[in-house]
Amino acid sequence: MGQTGTKRGPNMKQHKTPHLSAITTPERTLARIVGTLEGSVVGIAGAGGLGSNVAMALARSGVGTLIIVDFDRVEERNLNRQQYFRHQIGVLKVDALRENILGASPSCNVKTLNLRLEPGTMTDPFRNTDVDVLVEALDAAELKVRFIEEALTGLPGVPVVAASGVAGVGGGERLRLVHSGNLHLIQDPESASSDAEPSLAPKVGMMACYQANIVLEILLGMKGGGSGGGTPVVDGTGERTNYRNE
Repeated sequence: MGQTGTKRGPNMKQHKTPHLSAITTPERTLARIVGTLEGSVVGIAGAGGLGSNVAMALARSGVGTLIIVDFDRVEERNLNRQQYFRHQIGVLKVDALRENILGASPSCNVKTLNLRLEPGTMTDPFRNTDVDVLVEALDAAELKVRFIEEALTGLPGVPVVAASGVAGVGGGERLRLVHSGNLHLIQDPESASSDAEPSLAPKVGMMACYQANIVLEILLGMKGGGSGGGTPVVDGTGERTNYRNE
């Protein structure tokens, strides 16, 4: 899947980054942004509430290639927050999401893999793919941590955009972005686990779009991908970040 060869880091892109401050009209801005994004590759681990919404936002924004990995099927209980429809219940999420993405953005190259990500091999689907940014969009807290650890060590030149704390209603004012090397973590530090509160479309969508926006900033050269890596993530107070089930 994807091309083999020398890995391109986020700062080694061959296409030009638009100089946004020098552009005077929205139409020219959009054209130059799309011109950059169409050569970009984003990997997404998970096609649930976060992953499906991130994928749709990036495809609509003009990202050229998405690599989406998930093993699950669409269920009725997913429809309150995920980018699926009732007629797709029972369909593999990666197949349903590909259909929906192409319905909105037919020029997007959507590569999918029906696979359960397992500890020890979580980044394998994204190797040899020229991926520019990885999005962590998994459900279980322990898998989120493991994916981030493996991505930062196994693909050290690739930024990782993750999220934690999507359950519940409200809390938008608490969202914050925490950096640690190549990791960009969006979190609500006061959110309850999804074991205690439901995950609903407004907050899930808000955090997914926040993730997508950070991905765009990285791809457009507006935000550095960072360097190095490693966990645990430490916020500005010196406290370890607690990951929550989504």
